[in-house]
Amino acid sequence: MPTDSIPARLRDHARTVPHRVAINWKTDSGWRSMTWGEYHRQCRAFGGALLALGYGPGDTVAITGNNCPEWLIADVGAMYVRGVAGGIYQTSTPEQVQYVAHHMEAKVLVVEDELQWDKVVQVRDQLPHLKRVVMIRDAEQVSDELVVSFEDFLASGTGQDAAVDDAFQAIEDEDLATLIYTSGTTGPPKGVMLTHDNLAFTAQVAVDLVGGATPEDCVVSYLPLSHIAEQMFSILCAITAGYAVWTCPAVPDLKSYLLEAHPTLFLAVPRVWEKFKAALETKLGEATGAKAHIVSWSMAQGLEGGRSIMDTGEPHGRIGLRYRVAEKLFFSKLQDQLGLDRLRMAVTGAAPIGKDVLEFFLSCGIIIHEVYGQSEDTGPTTFNNPHPGQRKHGTVGLPLPGVDVKIADDGEILVRGRNVFAGYHKDPAATDATLIDGWLHSGDIGEFDPDGFLRITDRKKDLIITAGGKNVAPQNIEKLIKGIEGVSQCVVIGDRRKFLSALITLDEEQGPAMAAKRGWPSDPSSLVSHGPFQGWLQSQVDRANQDLARYETIKKFTVLPADFSIEGGELTATMKVKRRVVNEKYAEQIEAFYEGLD
Repeated sequence: MPTDSIPARLRDHARTVPHRVAINWKTDSGWRSMTWGEYHRQCRAFGGALLALGYGPGDTVAITGNNCPEWLIADVGAMYVRGVAGGIYQTSTPEQVQYVAHHMEAKVLVVEDELQWDKVVQVRDQLPHLKRVVMIRDAEQVSDELVVSFEDFLASGTGQDAAVDDAFQAIEDEDLATLIYTSGTTGPPKGVMLTHDNLAFTAQVAVDLVGGATPEDCVVSYLPLSHIAEQMFSILCAITAGYAVWTCPAVPDLKSYLLEAHPTLFLAVPRVWEKFKAALETKLGEATGAKAHIVSWSMAQGLEGGRSIMDTGEPHGRIGLRYRVAEKLFFSKLQDQLGLDRLRMAVTGAAPIGKDVLEFFLSCGIIIHEVYGQSEDTGPTTFNNPHPGQRKHGTVGLPLPGVDVKIADDGEILVRGRNVFAGYHKDPAATDATLIDGWLHSGDIGEFDPDGFLRITDRKKDLIITAGGKNVAPQNIEKLIKGIEGVSQCVVIGDRRKFLSALITLDEEQGPAMAAKRGWPSDPSSLVSHGPFQGWLQSQVDRANQDLARYETIKKFTVLPADFSIEGGELTATMKVKRRVVNEKYAEQIEAFYEGLD
């Protein structure tokens, strides 16, 4: 009998509910769907094609492209025959594609289209292990013996059924199942090695923690599948619980996909929630008269009632009555317009989120649950789960069942459990520095509150030590500044400097709307140099400074005319700021803060 693994759970669904829909996706001719039976058959076919190429246990497949059914099939298909898939962010440069594909020694590279193929062309002479490029689309546009279409690749596995069965039966808990390459905020990406047991254990725990996910649930898959968080929701938990996935190719398409899918579970990184908040605030700010009064009153009930729900499970008495009225007048209508009318669990993770964002959505009848973790422990370490008394805003929740979490003497968060990775691929030195006596050293600084909820105070490597020797956690300050109306991003500067300064960017939607409301220029380039705007923003920064220790206050700042972006290189694919890139790219502006002081 095979081990309990993600492929084994997929096979079980194919046997018990073969005709239930597993994946939905959109084509030029409309929506299409794939059943659990077909999902299983295609994963087996993909695995068979790998075996036909001579694959053995531990051989690797690289995948790059937007979210689509083929991404899922390639990933699970490799696992099915004891192969190992590794994702490459679709926004990667040719050099980054080469680095990851070569580092993992990928014999097969699955690419979405000509755009991704063109990257391979530029570096193919630096990929000595590569035997085949499988194109999900556009293969007919390419004339190259290395290239095969996805459909033809699946067909090449014909006759491998017995070998596929043998490989599947031989899967063991400690076999390597997947490689998750870190997003590279502090240097070249490292390959996080996750075993079949890592994936199966963590997925089952996660399914239980979201209130017991069932086949009636569904998710929209839109964050990069190279990231463990999206894999957890769209592959691992989906297969474990048996719910359907709607694949969305890009974040700009998310709104329309939400309105089609009406997900019951929804994961968003803080930047997505922040953009939702900015757009909703702008729209709600246009309400006048009785409608504006209803919105204001309902949001007040949302805050009070939402806090009661978090504590006890439901609002009681007069609070409950007012909450239900607000739900009918406002929450249900807003959620319906967003496509979140069936939502029962909203989750955020991968980066810190501001209290203002959490409270805004709470006032709209949506409780956002923070999760904390990293690729090195298969995604989650702690979680705010929906059970009464087991969620608290401002924290990242309680440790996962069966997982030990403690704080080291220097404040670093340490983790031990079946979710902790097997090490870094080809990097024993980094593994030894991160896995010590069975404990994962997370690199994050945190503390437990009296109720056992974990708070993250900063990244260990992000801590700023000023010229005066003060240790400063920049993320707390940045969250305060990002709470200012119209602000998108903030990066605090000050390591080995005499005071703290900040680079600030404007939200592309809320910034112009805010400016128009006040009669200021709406063009970002004009707005950032507009005297009244600068004076107003200074007053807002001064107000934020009141909540900080003197050595933590922002003495100088500048507003950049363009927001940080993935394309600009300042953000990772999951929209986390690359501090090193920002410091290098805006070195001139940073040095201007400190001219004449040294």
